[in-house]
Amino acid sequence: MKHFKNLFFILIVFNFLSFQAKAVPSSFADLAEKLMPSVVNISTTQTVKTTTNQFPFQFPPGSPFGEMFKDFERPTERKASSLGSGFIIKEDGIVITNNHVIANAEDILIRVGDKEYNAEVLGADPYMDLAVLKMKTKDKFKPVSFGDSNKARVGDWVVAIGNPFGLGGTVTSGIISARNRQIGLTRYEDFIQTDASINQGNSGGPLFNLKGEVIGVNTAIIAPGQSGSIGIGFAIPANAASNVIDQLIKFGETKRGWLGVRIQEVTKEIADVEKLKKPEGALVASVGQGSPAEKAGIKAGDIILEFDGKKINTMKKLPNVVASTEVGKSVELKIWRNKKLISKRLTLGRLETSEEFNETKPKIVKKDVDIQSLKIAVRDLNEQDVTNRNLNKKTKGVVITEISNRSPLANLLSVNDIIIEVQKTSVKNSNDLNKIVDGIFKKGEKTLLLTIINNNNRRRYLGVKIN
Repeated sequence: MKHFKNLFFILIVFNFLSFQAKAVPSSFADLAEKLMPSVVNISTTQTVKTTTNQFPFQFPPGSPFGEMFKDFERPTERKASSLGSGFIIKEDGIVITNNHVIANAEDILIRVGDKEYNAEVLGADPYMDLAVLKMKTKDKFKPVSFGDSNKARVGDWVVAIGNPFGLGGTVTSGIISARNRQIGLTRYEDFIQTDASINQGNSGGPLFNLKGEVIGVNTAIIAPGQSGSIGIGFAIPANAASNVIDQLIKFGETKRGWLGVRIQEVTKEIADVEKLKKPEGALVASVGQGSPAEKAGIKAGDIILEFDGKKINTMKKLPNVVASTEVGKSVELKIWRNKKLISKRLTLGRLETSEEFNETKPKIVKKDVDIQSLKIAVRDLNEQDVTNRNLNKKTKGVVITEISNRSPLANLLSVNDIIIEVQKTSVKNSNDLNKIVDGIFKKGEKTLLLTIINNNNRRRYLGVKIN
């Protein structure tokens, strides 16, 4: 009888635990079949221009022979392609992917099932590595919806669908391995880590929960020695992504909250000195002039413990919380100052209009411009060129990126020479050069007088017969 009671007790406990635990899926087939039509393959192309050496040897850096034989170098160009994934969120063909999948692309092709569509970029955000595309078609598509990524827990089952190595329509499964990961990839990081197999080409694809909701955008993997997936992949949480995506669709750009402080981690030693119970919050290292923080009286040395009702457990949490808060909102900050807790209220500014943002935003590299009449390609001289070549800061002009063998400048100028004047008229940019040269050809003039800065940074005048 006693043995029977023990067995009965064990069965009750086992049934209770079985009831409490979530069942392991017997198959993901139904889920995959439902979601596959909403996941797309993305391919992009761009032109890469290089200069090739016609000799079977290379002159060492600084060799005088390099300058002597530079005219024999031949500019070449090739088409480079890349692959990625994405997913449809609106039936009219709005697609989400990573910014790095489509950055600098000249052509974007999206494959849905057995059909292909050209696409355009509606908006992109390099800081969270997201992009919104629109397929150029009137066809209707099957969209997926975002889930609440805050409810996703470590250990939950997830499914990734994407285009690894161009194979397309690949389904993998796993669990959420960790939350709130920062790996130094983007400015705003709060990654979901997963062991669902993610490889090259999965970037921009969706990470689904078992309800078929998107809880993340697959973005990165750790692959030592480029060995492929080792079960450590990262996805942008849906809640953070959807906020940015909504702004890109509505405005074509982001509108992030801005506090105007530079921060650092609160270490155990700093917490001890400041009489904090534990290391937490964000230590204000400096306050931007004219920023919302300065106007509210926040000072260097303050420790921000709470922002708009949200606890700041670590320094890295503050930028994400601030950026996701509506511009113009009145928020309260709880600050630790002089070993006391105080409150400050301020109106949040917009990051994209701040001096801080303009100092750090990525420079947009303009495409090369073909000067048809001269049969050359050029690009605008930029600040980096001026710095690298130690030129006068006021220097304006265009950098030659390609010279055709049929150009009147062939064998006279080289790639990377800078044109600063034509007929003693200053050339400020590529459009300037095009207009000036076209005007000269239309007048029927027979000679072109160019002022250039050559590869040795020497200013030279060059007369060229054009007719």
